[in-house]
Amino acid sequence: AMARSMAQSHAQVVATTLMDDADIHLWSPTEDMTVRLVRALWKASAQEPGLNAWFDGDNDQRMIHQNMHVGVAVDTPDGLMVAALKDVNRKDARQLRADVDRLREHAIARSIPPEDMKDYTIMLSNFGKFAGRYATPVIALPCVAIVAAGAVRPEVVPVMGGIETHRIMPISLTFDHRAVTGGEAARFLSALLKDLNAPN
Repeated sequence: AMARSMAQSHAQVVATTLMDDADIHLWSPTEDMTVRLVRALWKASAQEPGLNAWFDGDNDQRMIHQNMHVGVAVDTPDGLMVAALKDVNRKDARQLRADVDRLREHAIARSIPPEDMKDYTIMLSNFGKFAGRYATPVIALPCVAIVAAGAVRPEVVPVMGGIETHRIMPISLTFDHRAVTGGEAARFLSALLKDLNAPN
């Protein structure tokens, strides 16, 4: 299934990737990274809804979704699985964390229900918990965008009157250029970074 999905994406998607950094030094030590990333996706889609969408290449139609279901990539011993966090725009941080834990446990146990592996409207990968800064993540059709977070690292940044060491999270956004303009993608990424840069 993973091989077929990757081959289909490579054959059809006009993939373009933008990369930038989120400065997360204002986060509390206990901040939930996955939940913050999911929240930032929703905030960014409020600015540019065209990335929370599906694209029908046969009919050249883009369907923008009112609600957001985030396809979260889960690394398992049997390969990559994508599980759907449903209606993230209607849930608080506690509910999102419970959903993430449940989906990850089911994916690893290979007991995830079929309905939890479909209908996601945008994708998220947190490959940085293993290694790597930036990536060109692969979009699973019919989605038009995937955001990937790289490994958080300390970095020296200039501030007024001197320098400080901040925690920096690399962010990569791959979008399907058939359905999304460069301007839409850049504004989406800007809004996403703005939310990630906020303290809470």
